[in-house]
Amino acid sequence: MANGINPTLTTTMTATRSGRYTTPLVVLTSLFFLWGFITSLNDILIPHLRAMFTLSYTQAMLIQFCFFAAYLVMSFPAGYLVEKLGYKTGIIIGLATAGSGCLLFYPAAGQASYPFFLGALFVLASGITLLQVAANPYVAVLGKPETASSRLNLTQAFNSLGTTLAPFFGSVMILSVAVKGAEEVQQMDPAALAAYGLAQGTAVQLPYLGLAAAFFVLAVVIALVRLPRIEEPEAPAEAPDARSVYHRHDNVWAYRHLVLGALGIFVYVGAEVAIGSFLVNFMGQPEIAGLAEEEAAKYLSLYWGGAMVGRFFGAALLRRIRPGRLLAFNAFVVVALLVAAMLVAGPFAMWALLAIGLFNSIMFPTIFTLAIEGLGKHTGEGSGVVCMAIVGGAIVPLIQGVFADSIGLLYSFCVPVLCYLYIAYYGLKGHYADFEPARSATAAR
Repeated sequence: MANGINPTLTTTMTATRSGRYTTPLVVLTSLFFLWGFITSLNDILIPHLRAMFTLSYTQAMLIQFCFFAAYLVMSFPAGYLVEKLGYKTGIIIGLATAGSGCLLFYPAAGQASYPFFLGALFVLASGITLLQVAANPYVAVLGKPETASSRLNLTQAFNSLGTTLAPFFGSVMILSVAVKGAEEVQQMDPAALAAYGLAQGTAVQLPYLGLAAAFFVLAVVIALVRLPRIEEPEAPAEAPDARSVYHRHDNVWAYRHLVLGALGIFVYVGAEVAIGSFLVNFMGQPEIAGLAEEEAAKYLSLYWGGAMVGRFFGAALLRRIRPGRLLAFNAFVVVALLVAAMLVAGPFAMWALLAIGLFNSIMFPTIFTLAIEGLGKHTGEGSGVVCMAIVGGAIVPLIQGVFADSIGLLYSFCVPVLCYLYIAYYGLKGHYADFEPARSATAAR
């Protein structure tokens, strides 16, 4: 299993691969950029709304909980929609839904209502979920199967470009607005407190109105661009024993490597989101770096920027190194960085956590492609299972928030350590599919 996609996934078109895929990949890359931007902007919302509503760490993590809970609730409906209506229609509906979620930030800010913000985030994330379910497998099969992991890493690099730029954008547009301390807020009378909440809420209105416009414009562009239609045959024609291999399981949950891969996505997204969510507050701790929120938000770009740089390198490395081995190596490096940060503390801990982004880079697309390998006609459903596991971004940060409130922010990073240890296992052993011997025998012949 040197590369992460079933070699039998083909398109119905007969033109030359390089020519027919250039325009679709360029258009789809813009999707990856946009949802990376919107997801990373949550890391700016967390310190802003935490200060605005005087929230505990656990309460602030409800932002990520509501955003990523949409992946659990909407992934299966999204997978069904994509199978019935096709990738292109699914992408258009996802963009329109995400744009509608962004529009809801306007009344949420106008009413200075934390529950309203959480509801808007859920709608926004529902659209992003549909985009993930449709676009990830589409990119994976839109080209040569042996370069699927490399291709998905390359498009995910532009996702990381979005996550890199969002903290700069948010620091200027959102965190630059002065936020009063908790004691000062508690001393305000009800009328002044309401006015203060309204002023703070409006700081997010303009950015999210602009993002809503971007989603709707991109939906129109996708509708006008002709995208190749992808078909997943039930079995590979070139394999004599293919039918017995690909019909081995009628239930997608029976594929061991898919289930373990979904768990890998759960813990990876959870750990990545948890680290990003806490970094601004972490860098503001006097015993770490003592940075102001606006300045810390700019350093946060290094975390996401590392993922962007790493994906460009990863796209090349995955053409030469088995995806599972590179995945395990990166996971072990991240574990070492987290443990070192907790032991040493100080500015070193800040830089150690920022460096994790570089090694996070190839994890999501690599786990994804390994998980959906060899599913044949179940690929769309399997993609829904994997995307459903992105709910880890809701659960793991909440767990770390509980630890941060109880044992301190620094030592709460023991939670992501456990997540990355599992990822290392998946890269070394867990991703091997139950049909691997059949594929190896066929390759030998």
